[in-house]
Order: sequence, then C-alpha cells, then structure tokens
Amino acid sequence: MIAYVIYCMPIPSQSAPAPRVLLRDDVFARLREAIVDGTLSPGEQLRDQDVAAWLGVSRTPVREALLRLQQGGLVVAAPNRSTVVSTLDVRATRDAHAVVAAMHGLAVRSAVSQLTADDLERMRAANDRFAAALRAGDADAALGADDELHGIPVAAAGNEAVRAVLDQFSPLLRRVERLRFSSVSGRGSVDLHARLVERCQQGDADGAVAVSFETWQTLEPLLAP
Repeated sequence: MIAYVIYCMPIPSQSAPAPRVLLRDDVFARLREAIVDGTLSPGEQLRDQDVAAWLGVSRTPVREALLRLQQGGLVVAAPNRSTVVSTLDVRATRDAHAVVAAMHGLAVRSAVSQLTADDLERMRAANDRFAAALRAGDADAALGADDELHGIPVAAAGNEAVRAVLDQFSPLLRRVERLRFSSVSGRGSVDLHARLVERCQQGDADGAVAVSFETWQTLEPLLAP
C-alpha cells in the first residue's frame, strides 16, 4: 500500500484587504457612465488602446468592460472592426423598460415587509432632493436622486438576481432620458414617489407595486419612435 502525505497550505492569519472595487468593475462603471451621460456619443468608435490610454489602464479590463457593455446594449461590436457606442434602438429600449419596470415591482413587493423607518425616511429625503433638482432644472441631480430612491427598496429586497438585471438594463433607460431631453420633466413623479413611500409604510404591498408600475410608466412617452 502506498501512503500519501497531503500538505495543506496554511491560511495566513492576516492578509492585505482586497481592493474595494476590482479594476475591471471600475473600468466598466466609468465607461458606462461616460456613455449614459453623453461623454461618449452614439456611433463613436471605442478602440481598446485609446480607451485604455484615456483611463490609464491596460487593454484587458477594457476588453472585459466592452463585452459587458455590449450585453447591456450600450455598445455594438462587429468582427474585425472597432466597437462603437450604440445608437438609440427603440425596440431594445422598450424591451429594457418592460424588464426594469417588472424588476422594480418585484423588488418593491419583497421589500415592503423589510423596509425600516430609516429606509422610509431616506426615500422621503431622496424625493425632496428630486423635487428640488426639478425646480432647479438640474437633470443630473434629479436622476441621481431618483436612482437613490428606487435603489432603497431594491437593496431591502436583497434579491441579487433582480439587482443584476437592473444593473444591466437601467443604464439604457437613463441614456434615453439624457439624450432626448435638454430640460427636466417628471414633476408628476414627485407625487408618485410620495405615494410609494406611503404605501410601503402602510405595509400595502399590492398598492406599492401598483404605484411603482405607474411611476415607471411615466417614461413611456420617451420611448416613442
């Protein structure tokens, strides 16, 4: 009989903390934001080496980021050709809108029983900032506050599949809003947000889901051909 001696690598008692955000995730987030806010415009070519030089990274995380952006519909890659920022595709955007609305409804339904008093107060505060940004005509601040408000139920729901889907498709909708409107609209959403918080506070899951759906339907006019 042959005896085998198995040596196990000792687990270090201390180790350097892992980077808070992996390089590829950081590159992806920066490119996505540049596309959504219009820094990189539709039809613009994205050459690996140029993007890498711009961001101060190697080409590997850039390629990985571009592949993820392609899956989300923000860029288009053709064989043996440069990747380009996608143009507005009405069908793709409407499909993304339907998915995003459904995912937020699912998150709200799960979150109603999980939301704390602090969560509800943070939603109210985000809506106040949203309203103030609308009055000031600050589209970026309004969209940021809107994202924050809707993100609270998503976080409370704790559904990673929902979070992943929203992370993939929400930027496509935000891009449409930024590209198609030079002024901020959506004052009706302030009241809808307030109603959403109220339904959540009451523990009315069905009512909260209905308001969430109504809120996301306000984007419908932006999606017309």
